[in-house]
Amino acid sequence: MPFEFIPTTLDGVLLVQPKTFPDNRGEFSELFKQSEFTKNGITKPFVQTNFSISRRGVLRGLHFQADPMAQAKLVYVVSGSAFDVAVDVRKDSPFYGKWISITLSSEKRNMIYIPEGFAHGFLALEDNTKLMYNCTAEYSPEHERGLRWDDPTLNIMWPISNPIIADRDAQYPALSDIE
Repeated sequence: MPFEFIPTTLDGVLLVQPKTFPDNRGEFSELFKQSEFTKNGITKPFVQTNFSISRRGVLRGLHFQADPMAQAKLVYVVSGSAFDVAVDVRKDSPFYGKWISITLSSEKRNMIYIPEGFAHGFLALEDNTKLMYNCTAEYSPEHERGLRWDDPTLNIMWPISNPIIADRDAQYPALSDIE
């Protein structure tokens, strides 16, 4: 089996560890295999792939899209490392407002699957952190939403207190103020 799917404390969020096949030429890994993901309950097709490059201290998020353009994401760090966060924003969920974090790194070659109904953000822990993520819905500006990265009710334990953030991300509302 080329992947290990590890449940987390949040319903639907999975840590995904691809198997690495080293040899005298280097290494090889499968990053996605539909049959394996389907066997583990991930059935929606990925329709868009995003890529970002961030310097150390850049925080992107917390972003999500509203229905009917809600996105599930499969997040992977190509180089560097990132403190990655998923926040449950499903109002009918027993985990509403709960969050989980994981350090993703090119060294660990780990991934996180974040289902629809979760806000996502990450903090680049190294210069030139390259992050790639596949999405199950295309980007839709009119469905774009976000949460304050420093919402005191969430109390996310970011590893730095003054990240570099976009003006847009700084203006997002607290969880208690979202639609």
